[in-house]
Amino acid sequence: MHTDPATADLLSLDAIDGPLAILVSGGLDSAILVGDALRSGSIVYPLYVRNGLFWESVELEHLHRFLEALRSPNLRPLYILELPVADIYLSHWSLTGRMVPDADTPDEAAFLPGRNVLLLAKTILWCHLNHVPAVAMAPLASNPFPDATPEFFHAYESIVNHAVQGSVRVLRPYATLHKSDVMRRAGDLPLGLTFSCIRPIGRLHCGRCNKCAERRRAFIDAKMGDPTEYANEA
Repeated sequence: MHTDPATADLLSLDAIDGPLAILVSGGLDSAILVGDALRSGSIVYPLYVRNGLFWESVELEHLHRFLEALRSPNLRPLYILELPVADIYLSHWSLTGRMVPDADTPDEAAFLPGRNVLLLAKTILWCHLNHVPAVAMAPLASNPFPDATPEFFHAYESIVNHAVQGSVRVLRPYATLHKSDVMRRAGDLPLGLTFSCIRPIGRLHCGRCNKCAERRRAFIDAKMGDPTEYANEA
């Protein structure tokens, strides 16, 4: 099915013909996207890109539990793509866990350089080599980062496909939604098993970082109870 590139990322998931990969982190938005896709009847291949970031071991534990809770004949096992970034990020806060953006910093402070460049490179190639026609991800309308614009996604999808003579589509079904809109799509999903922290304490959300603050606001704005256990409740 031919689709105008300007609107391809806004397609409903139930319009997808064939299996669907989902770039999933275990956070609220991508977890809800998995649930949405399963409800639409899609065969879902969850993909996680491991970069070696400070929080990933805890994030992956939560993600495995969340996917286990959603077990379904249409949900394929989690596939982990390895793409370490220590050689380019060096002493960046995302690797060291030091000077992590806190609840009072603007979202721009949590920018990871080239994050979507890194995430999509292997993901698109995995889909091409495994004959999965599309990959969906969950950036929102409020995403402030330069690698989250429609222009970036359309150009990057085109250039990677050109490199392998492929046709994998990058879908962003939440691109016009805000976080509270996405939260209201959760239904009965076990959101307490999701993980959104960039400075975990033990196996818990720290309660003080930029992402924990965003998580708290998401539940408040959606008028939903927050099932998260935070190491710091204040």
